[in-house]
Amino acid sequence: MTLSYKARRRWSLVILLIGLPAYVVAVISLIAWLPDLPGWVNFVIYVTLGFVWMVPLKFVFLGIGQADPDAPHLDDDLR
Repeated sequence: MTLSYKARRRWSLVILLIGLPAYVVAVISLIAWLPDLPGWVNFVIYVTLGFVWMVPLKFVFLGIGQADPDAPHLDDDLR
């Protein structure tokens, strides 16, 4: 089942405003539990986890910046 354009826009907003800050807090808490690591290892972990959240949610964000494909076009009214 695919989400409609409007549903994807709403879910993307919820993910960015609520889910992403919660994910950041969880990652920072997880890193704090690890033993002291060199700075470059922490950097690699943060960068990796910074991209990991996008992988399962990629389908929600695809095409959000484009015009609504289901909306009527102005050219259709002129014909």
